[in-house]
Amino acid sequence: MNAYVAFLLYLGAILSFVAVTLALNRALGPKPAPTGAKLEPFECGATAIDPRNVGPVSVKYYGVALAFILFDLETVFLILWALAAQPLSTFMLATFGLFLAFLVLILLYFYKTRLLEAVTE
Repeated sequence: MNAYVAFLLYLGAILSFVAVTLALNRALGPKPAPTGAKLEPFECGATAIDPRNVGPVSVKYYGVALAFILFDLETVFLILWALAAQPLSTFMLATFGLFLAFLVLILLYFYKTRLLEAVTE
């Protein structure tokens, strides 16, 4: 079986499972009626400070979100690399080294800029 066909079958199975799950939830799940209390903003069980919920979010949180996405994507690429590197060649080792270098550079950047400490301040 071709690798692309296997990938498409796997993708189709995943999308079918998601579609069936959503359809069953819509058909069999509870259908609560919207009330005034349910439509109010909810902040983790606490009374909402600002009912309009339009306050600005500090820029420092975007850095943490960006770091999370970068590390998450690097991890996904490393897993794909590990699956594809069946004949381990010099090119594949260079690719692995490049990904690791990016990870180390990103980690050093975050350590140098003290991004995580800035969020807790």
